Amino acid sequence: MAITDILSAKDIESALSSCQADDSFNYKSFFSTVGLSSKTPDQIKKVFAILDQDKSGFIEEEELQLFLKNFSSSARVLTSAETKAFLAAGDTDGDGKIGVEEFQSLVKA
Repeated sequence: MAITDILSAKDIESALSSCQADDSFNYKSFFSTVGLSSKTPDQIKKVFAILDQDKSGFIEEEELQLFLKNFSSSARVLTSAETKAFLAAGDTDGDGKIGVEEFQSLVKA
């Protein structure tokens, strides 16, 4: 499954253009602009499965750093500060990674 099966290419392009500069990524505005905030829990689970590159059931820090590349191969990697802030926002149980329920909560926040 491709991410464009769930999200529109136009929304993806718009969301990526809003965070091209280093340290400009904001997960709340990104999720809203890309249209993920308005998706069903099942659709959000499907996006999570795409982001979970190693299929571990979690999105770890290394996968978060490459978060934008899941939307476009030409997108930048997140800075260390952006990655750590993103992880801190999503990791509600403190295990150092984001599970599917945590991701759904983060998207709907």
